[in-house]
Amino acid sequence: MSAFRVPLFLRGEVVEQDWVEFGTRGSGRSFLAPDPHVWAERLPLASPGDMADLHAVPFDEILDVLAELGKALAFATNRHVREAYEAGLVAANYPASMLKQSYVALPYVFERDYVREIAEACVGTEYLNGWVTRRLLDGRELRVRAFGARTLHVPAGNGGLVSAVTIIRNAITRSDAIVKVPSNDPLTAIAIARTLADVAPRHPLTRHLAVAYWKGGDAAVEERICRPERIEKIVAWGGFASVKHVARYIQPGLDLIALDPKRSATIIGREAFESEATMREVAVRTACDIGVANQEGCACARVVWALSGTDAAGLATLNRFGELVYEALLALPDTISTKPKTFDPTLGDHLAATRLGGEEWYRVIGGDDREGAIIVSQIDEPVDYAPMLSSRVANLVPVDDLSRITDAVNAYTQTIGIWPESLKRELRDLLPLFGAQRLTSLGYACNVAIAMPQDAMEPLRRMCKWIVEETCDPAVVPPMWQAPASADPPLVRGPEARPGA
Repeated sequence: MSAFRVPLFLRGEVVEQDWVEFGTRGSGRSFLAPDPHVWAERLPLASPGDMADLHAVPFDEILDVLAELGKALAFATNRHVREAYEAGLVAANYPASMLKQSYVALPYVFERDYVREIAEACVGTEYLNGWVTRRLLDGRELRVRAFGARTLHVPAGNGGLVSAVTIIRNAITRSDAIVKVPSNDPLTAIAIARTLADVAPRHPLTRHLAVAYWKGGDAAVEERICRPERIEKIVAWGGFASVKHVARYIQPGLDLIALDPKRSATIIGREAFESEATMREVAVRTACDIGVANQEGCACARVVWALSGTDAAGLATLNRFGELVYEALLALPDTISTKPKTFDPTLGDHLAATRLGGEEWYRVIGGDDREGAIIVSQIDEPVDYAPMLSSRVANLVPVDDLSRITDAVNAYTQTIGIWPESLKRELRDLLPLFGAQRLTSLGYACNVAIAMPQDAMEPLRRMCKWIVEETCDPAVVPPMWQAPASADPPLVRGPEARPGA
């Protein structure tokens, strides 16, 4: 028997027919959704010209609608949100206390001032509201505006807030959205869309939102959507498979914005080990970066590089610090971290083998009940299975100097939590050269603001089409059809003017 149903939201219409069965990701349960092969043709916008109504909406009105939407998403009163939560209990890898908190927090991300800050910081409301004028050195007058695009969103399933961020970003940029919901968060985007239809049933924001489920990689569905005449951009979150599925469709006229999977880390300076009190404070911060969302997010810490030194005294100090981190990990509030709902059996086997190998190379603290564990390296190397660390299992690695740390940073490194602040300032011009994308205060790795770049890019700016309208007065801008006087400098031409461009 299917655990729940995932309707299709089609630009204000809720479709509950043509049901077919799909499996959830790992729970062994199934759910029903409208057959995507039947409805795929109706998901894209009929014509690009149909976006005119959306671009005519004043930005303040968009803020008003989103604010009302946020208020209506209250967990206590919104049946769509509660249904999404119930489905998440089956489909997601989060305990109930943590999952519920993500839904309780939904209204806050839609608050008016919060959304305006995102728009100002990530695009600029003047470009969203109309044409922005400036004059170039050659005398031409430019007017630039940020237009929305017809976009397919493939959000990650690690928490309902990702669906909220997707819909907010789409509204800010005045884009038309098809949201492909993930199997481990199948109802959050649907719940938000249905609530939007309740709040603003005929508004352009509602008419430019479609939400559906299909199995990733289903070419019979995706080939009918992922064509430049139907969509212009794909925003793909999530794992390697999600990005790989959609990357095959990229061609001229279809842009991929890949928020692909990353790894994060932690760097702790020598100052952390100067006293027991300082170690306890740093341990709590480190535990938070490890444990939030049970280490499911890209920003969670997995390998912690500690400038404790690798001599006997340094190792003794780091082992003590590992005990403090483990204690702090277990004491985190159950709204942000708990004993994991599931535990990777292969990781469990690795932990057991590490423990049996003795403490000459690695010391394992905790993990007997698969509640999480801290592995303290006794050499300046992480465990060889570090890439699979999850379920609140982290590895502390002692080092003598920063050169060992920079060797471990690469293009897959997203967030690095650093303590103390002076060390962060010392490293901020160096670590990005090796691939680090975000440097933050220790303990704030998972406290992520939407109003800032993500994965070393500005996704909202990339979601927009930056359109130029220009005026060239022949009295000011030398015309190409007139030969310039010999004393005049040659014309400076852009890449469009090259032969064959």
